[in-house]
Amino acid sequence: MKQAQTLAQKIIAKASSRSLVVPGEIVNCAVDLAMFHDSSGPRRLDPWLKELGAKIWDKNKVVLVLDHYVPARDADSEQIVHITRKVAQEWKLPHVIDSEGICHVVLPERGHLRPGLFCVGGDSHSPTGGAFGCYMFGIGATEMLGVVVTGEIWLKVPQTLQMNWSGTLQKGVCAKDMALHMVATLGMNGGEYQAVEFAGPAVRALGMQERMTLTNMSAELGAQAGLIAADEITKEYLMGVGVRQDQLEDLHWWHTDEGAQQRCFDFDASHLAPQVAAPHSPANTKDVGEHVGQSIDVAYIGACTGAKLEDLRAAAQVLKGKKISSTVKLMVAPASLRDQQQAEREGVMQSLVEAGAVVLPNSCGACAGYGATFDEGQTVMSSTARNFKARMGPASVQVFLGSPWTVAASALRGVITDVREVLA
Repeated sequence: MKQAQTLAQKIIAKASSRSLVVPGEIVNCAVDLAMFHDSSGPRRLDPWLKELGAKIWDKNKVVLVLDHYVPARDADSEQIVHITRKVAQEWKLPHVIDSEGICHVVLPERGHLRPGLFCVGGDSHSPTGGAFGCYMFGIGATEMLGVVVTGEIWLKVPQTLQMNWSGTLQKGVCAKDMALHMVATLGMNGGEYQAVEFAGPAVRALGMQERMTLTNMSAELGAQAGLIAADEITKEYLMGVGVRQDQLEDLHWWHTDEGAQQRCFDFDASHLAPQVAAPHSPANTKDVGEHVGQSIDVAYIGACTGAKLEDLRAAAQVLKGKKISSTVKLMVAPASLRDQQQAEREGVMQSLVEAGAVVLPNSCGACAGYGATFDEGQTVMSSTARNFKARMGPASVQVFLGSPWTVAASALRGVITDVREVLA
């Protein structure tokens, strides 16, 4: 009888050309896709490749995204962007996404991810890709050099931690709240080097972009990868972005077998309140009621966890026909150009602008400590994934984290607010 395996084990086994892998083993894996951006890519890799006299193993399996230093705002960023574009031309890369959104969002938008793939990214939030049933994790520049030259990387097979969510989320409570609650429960290192799989009825009820928020923030748990088993929702999304039917024939194989060895944690979505993380860690999370009334200066809707189309729609539901507090600046940086354009067609962007939002470029922006960062002593309610000290401005900036629902409600009242009161 064949041994039951987790989703992570199945993908790693395929990548290492084995029928079975066991947690703790070290295996060598063939990489199906490597993603890097303007910060982690050409400016670091090009000098090394020239020194080695080496070439990229397969250009069709590389995706370069310009999202961290665009639009260029100073001489240093102009130089980084210039190098990135120049090297992309020299390398003749076929897949370059320039100034059209955050790497973790635009990658699946272009149909580059699908169930069963083994992928790496030059960014710590690369586990976002696991929402599509693939194994994707972040690596450093020297590891990426090895990948782009050989097409391979070694891996210690991780254990799987399953986060099982039962119940149904309340209106105004979303995947960001689920993620923050798990980080608070397990801690920033609670999933260190493990594969975290999100499962259960509440997870299966989420759309793809909400699932992406969960897998993205597996990084805040210290996990190597975050995964969600592929289903019909996955298939519908992927076919909508150009993935062919024949590329999804084995879609339902990519799940954890019954009886596979894993550690399980149970959560009830029905009783989950909106969550807020206080400075300076996502682990400093409590129910929003602990922070209601805290005054804010800035409300920021941005980043790969907080400004996708579903996030923009949520904020617009709160703010449509209303005006934000006169004491607050609302900044909205849509996660991708495609999402922004769709939001414009739906009237979502109009609702946000009429409420008082300032719209920023489709880039990592303040989350990466670049562009529209915050001023000395400001208090910010943000939809980003992290609120580390001095990450998004001077050390005196106090950043609270929450969902786009919570950020919009707080912008409306000028203080941290339970969005359920506004929706009621």
